[in-house]
Amino acid sequence: MASLSLGLNFSRKKTMARNAAVERKNLITVCRFSVKTLIDRSCFETIDDSCSEFTNFAAILEQVLSHRLKGQINWFGYESPRSFWDFIRVACSKVPHNCISSIENMENVSSSRAKGRAWIRVALMEKRLSEYISTSLRDIKTTRRYYEDGAIVLGEEANMLAGMLLGLNAIDFSFCLKGESLDGNCPAVIDYTPYLKFTQSSESISSDEEELRTLGSSGSEGSTPDNIVPPFITDEHSWYNKCKRVEQKFRLALEQKGYLEELVRLREAQLAESVAQNKSVLQRMEETDLNHKLEKEQLEFIILELQDQLHSFQSLEQLSAEISLSSTSLDPLQPQKEREGRHENSKSDGKEDTPSLIGLCGSLTSMTSYKSLTSLKSSECLASPNVEVNSPGLAPF
Repeated sequence: MASLSLGLNFSRKKTMARNAAVERKNLITVCRFSVKTLIDRSCFETIDDSCSEFTNFAAILEQVLSHRLKGQINWFGYESPRSFWDFIRVACSKVPHNCISSIENMENVSSSRAKGRAWIRVALMEKRLSEYISTSLRDIKTTRRYYEDGAIVLGEEANMLAGMLLGLNAIDFSFCLKGESLDGNCPAVIDYTPYLKFTQSSESISSDEEELRTLGSSGSEGSTPDNIVPPFITDEHSWYNKCKRVEQKFRLALEQKGYLEELVRLREAQLAESVAQNKSVLQRMEETDLNHKLEKEQLEFIILELQDQLHSFQSLEQLSAEISLSSTSLDPLQPQKEREGRHENSKSDGKEDTPSLIGLCGSLTSMTSYKSLTSLKSSECLASPNVEVNSPGLAPF
């Protein structure tokens, strides 16, 4: 019994692994077909919400990003479903100039599924869907936290997905983010009928007719059914069909060639622009480094010059102080000369020395002395104290 249960568990696990692999392969293949049909349709008309190819592509991308997505565990231990927007919101937050915050602030978009659909449309209009997907897939820690083992985003198909979405950058999309296409209540449904078309060649038709004839004649030996008519296909008709098929293949190859040339031209222009920007940045860095070196050298030279001037100023001050001290010690009459100099300065101000005049003139109590003093002032004889006066009233006592 134990070996039987082990065998059943092994077979069950094997079946689950095969189913997961087949599911991943189907989704990636259908996604590649949808991208091709979307690119072909963009050559004839503008892609918007009314385009059936875009509706199918959005549903496929939503299924790919939701493949084996883990649920959210609440406080009570129950698991609630999650939308791929929860993963994109965290994983794409490191993308520079991202649109995550603008989608979070949309008024008419409330549910998580609707925000994810709005993000797909905004990323396509920005031509950055491949960049968002590549950045989110590089965050392995966040990816493993949100997805189970066997998911597409954790397998080798993830790199193929990012490469496929790169071709959508050549398409100009136009979407309205207020319509019913952002309804998050109903899940997305993939339409597989555009990718299941099968065209039989003339050889397969003839082989089928032969098989039908063989089956009809197998009921009774030697009898042929009357309702089966052999195909009337001339050589000219078969050649015409072959030429038509070759022409269709050539037209398709020509369109793909034009698309690839346009993609290569766009990438070359981006590469040339990046190289030019890199050169300009390197040149600015070199110029900045050179300017910094020159400024540093100038500042060092100024600092050395200021230090030399400071030392010279200090030595001059010390020398002047020493000279003043030595002159003071050598000339003992210096204070007396200074006082005389100040005395001469006070005389040069034009002020009269009244005590000297009183001593020179003597007593002014008598009228005679006063008159003689008046006469002396009028004749300007008092201009110098050394002038001799012969007046009898001014004789010295």
